[in-house]
Amino acid sequence: MRIGVLCSGGDAPGMNPCLRAIVRAAGAYGDEVIGIKHGYQGLIDGEFWTGANIPHEIGIRAVSGLTSKGGTVLNSSRSKEFMTEEGMKKAVENLKKQNLDALITIGGNGTLSGANELLKHWDGKIIGIPGTIDNDLLGSDFTIGFATAVNTAVDAIDKLRDTAGSHDMMFLVEIMGRHCGDLALHTAIAGGCEIAAVPEIQCSIEDIIKKLNHFKQLGKKSMIMVVAEGDEHGGANSLLELLKKAGCPYEMRVVVLGHVQRGGSPVPADRILATKLGCFAVYSLHQGESGKMAGEIAGQLVLTPFKDVIVDHRQVTPEMLEMLSIVAS
Repeated sequence: MRIGVLCSGGDAPGMNPCLRAIVRAAGAYGDEVIGIKHGYQGLIDGEFWTGANIPHEIGIRAVSGLTSKGGTVLNSSRSKEFMTEEGMKKAVENLKKQNLDALITIGGNGTLSGANELLKHWDGKIIGIPGTIDNDLLGSDFTIGFATAVNTAVDAIDKLRDTAGSHDMMFLVEIMGRHCGDLALHTAIAGGCEIAAVPEIQCSIEDIIKKLNHFKQLGKKSMIMVVAEGDEHGGANSLLELLKKAGCPYEMRVVVLGHVQRGGSPVPADRILATKLGCFAVYSLHQGESGKMAGEIAGQLVLTPFKDVIVDHRQVTPEMLEMLSIVAS
């Protein structure tokens, strides 16, 4: 079997270990893996892996040392052209030119949506793998890159807390997550933060001020509030201005972590998940599966149809928010 592999959308720590697992698992089956650079745009432009002796094929030795490497050696991108009729036609033509039997796509909701659309125009098999720090996909308890991003954000918050405590200050730390607050909420709990503002839960400025005044009365001199970028108030900078006008009892500063959350060497949890899902994706192709995302739920490897994955985003649970409220008090 000739299997194409690409990474699309935002990069996530663990994409490289996933690629390594795909190549090694395919090698065990006697398959060939063809690397596609820069995601769907690279597929349209005919941009393929060139680091092997055989043109475009990724050999098993070519992925040595990728376990600890962040980012993606295949590069990634977002492609508006892919969602056009002409772009899709070029992509299919290049898949056929490479004589590919199957494709494995690593990425988030947009990547899986693209894969689902591609199946309508190409008769090969496609398996998706969840690679996004947002952990916003249905069909898997965790996505590749999430654990590392939480670790990166918590490390930053640990450092910010030193300054917050030294100056009796409150930091609003903006965390990635446009549709899902999982990254922000897990960061808040692991970082010992007092408040988290996430997209799924509506929280008025009045309620936040009430909480802050309560903490002030308890004797808390410094605060860390985690704000998901998709929060209803428009992110940390907008929220700071609203809190100022409402009489926030703390001096405030904003720190936007931004793209730093995507980088760095993947933590062991992401390396293990990436390896599991990479191997499982190849296995699934050999079982004749297609149009599904490989994931892990309650410790079990599972396949979920694309249509059931992309229909919505994962939502944080009220129980997690309640737990934050309890331990922060």
